[in-house]
Formats: sequence, C-alpha cells, structure tokens
Amino acid sequence: MDKIRIAVDAMGGDFAPESEIRGSIEAALEKSKEIEVILVGKEEVLKNKITGLNLSVPENFSIVNAKDVIAMDESPSDSLRNKPESSLSVSISLQKENKADASISAGNTGANMAHSTFKLGRLKGIGRPTIGTILPSANKISLVIDAGASVDCKPRHLLEFAVMGSIYMNTMFKVENPRVGLLSIGEEKSKGNELTFQAFELLEKSSLNFVGNVEGGDILRGNADIFVCDGFIGNIILKFAESILDLLKYKFKAYSELGLIKKLKTGIIKGVMKESLSDFDYQNYGGVPLLGVNGVSLIGHGKSSSLAIKNMIFKAEEMVRKEVNKKIETEISKYLEK
Repeated sequence: MDKIRIAVDAMGGDFAPESEIRGSIEAALEKSKEIEVILVGKEEVLKNKITGLNLSVPENFSIVNAKDVIAMDESPSDSLRNKPESSLSVSISLQKENKADASISAGNTGANMAHSTFKLGRLKGIGRPTIGTILPSANKISLVIDAGASVDCKPRHLLEFAVMGSIYMNTMFKVENPRVGLLSIGEEKSKGNELTFQAFELLEKSSLNFVGNVEGGDILRGNADIFVCDGFIGNIILKFAESILDLLKYKFKAYSELGLIKKLKTGIIKGVMKESLSDFDYQNYGGVPLLGVNGVSLIGHGKSSSLAIKNMIFKAEEMVRKEVNKKIETEISKYLEK
C-alpha cells in the first residue's frame, strides 16, 4: 500500500493551530515513508505560525486552505448549512474526493459526526455511526461504545455497536473473540430498561461472545472487553473517566503542600505513579474512531496536545491499513442475512 494521506483539521481544538501544526509535522517526520499529512486551515495563518515556531516543513507535509472555522459550541446543523468551507468540512471533503484516506479533528465533536456522516455516508448495513472510546482496565484496556454519538438508540443499534466494537478491538488491539457486555444496573437479565431488555435478546441470539449484563464497576475491572450502551450513558462514563487523572494529580499536589515530609514522600513515588497511571492519559490513545461511516474519521479531545495529534494521525493510518471498514461491512452483512 502506498503512503496513507491524512487530512488534519488545523483550526479545531482549544490549542489550535499550534498543537495541530507541531503534531502533524512530528508525525510526518517520524513516518516520512508511510504517510502524507495534509494540514487544513487558514493558509496564511498556518504559514505564519510555522515560521514563528521556527519549524522545518518535511516533503510529505502540505497545507490546504480553508476559509472558515467551526466553533466548539456551534450547532452541528448550522455548521453544515453555513460553513461548507470550514477547516473541518474541507478536511472531510478531501476523503470524499479521494484526495485523502482519513481525516482527524480535535474540534467540535457534534460537527465532526454530522459532516462525516453527511459527506462520507454510512457503511452498508449500519443504521447509526458510533464513537468507541478506549479506557484502561485490569485486563489492559476496555472499549466503551457508544461514547456520545447517539443519545437515543434502538436495540438494533446496540447490536451494531457491539459488532463494530468487536471488529475494532480484534483488528486494532488483537483481542481474540472479545467479550461483549451490555451496560445495565445489574448483572441479572431482569435488570435494566426497555432498551437493555430488547438489546439483551438480540445480543444473546448473536454469534458474538456475549457475556450478559455488566455494571459500571466492571469497566475498570476488565470483566468484559467491550461495554455496549447508548451515547447518553457512554458519554457520562467517558467524561467521568477523563476526570480521574486530574483528581489524582490534584490530591497528590494538595498532599505535598501539607509539609516538607509529605512533599518528600510524594516525590519518592511520583515517578512510579506517573508511569503506572499513564494508561489514563488520553494523549497516548490520540482520539476516538467514528465507526460506521464510509471513511476513516477520528475525533480528538478538545484539549489535544501535539502528542495527542501525532498519535491520532498514527491511529488513522493504522485503521486505513488494517481495513477496519471493510471488515465491518463484511461482518454486518452476515447479520443482515439472518
């Protein structure tokens, strides 16, 4: 396979465009033979920023101009109607025009989902695209899906999420026959709401490695590899998980400020704690995939650093090379035949 072309929304995110510029150039330099990075945004602003940062531009790095920027709080539907020339819209359009193989953005999540779905379309057999997010667990990692793409879901959608999540975990993380759990308020089949009751029946009849209902506490324990839920629940879990590392940092800092002895104690274990808790750092995972669209679209944290941008680019390349979408269509079609 030739070089993978990845379009980067340079104007999305809280630290744009510096994080996007640094991360893109670092990625292009690190994988000069494997990828081409296309930075999309206000060309003059980007060129001036690159000059100001005194960065050298590699040969496998280019800039595509985009006139507008979608704000983080902007309505996704409004951005579709009013900003067809935004950096996000143009970066996704490059995929549709076969000028890029993947696109990434740390900007407005809702707008990213709307533009990706509208411009790229859905994979055959998929009713709703979904966001899958990786969380650390006692069993290395777990996937929570959906993490915010679809607030209101039907039972069939949860089955689709489970299939896509299983393929993603198997393909990207080599998890053999991943265990699928349905998030509910109890392990018993009788616990839950109408959505989980009906989804349970579909999952139980499927050929997936369904382990039944699981609870919130099972996520970090690693009692399943994939935790299926609607986006309302999934996004709450995601935001809660993201706050854990910040809370621990705050607690350690507060403890160290109580006196010299406590400061010395904190200093002794600081390195160990930093290393052992690195799995909670979103930067190491880059971004989350929008699964189910007819293309590769990754969504990054609004506070994405250059490291997070670089890792998101690498993940996008890996998804293209491993043909995740092709595998999803093949597996979903098996369920449509039933």
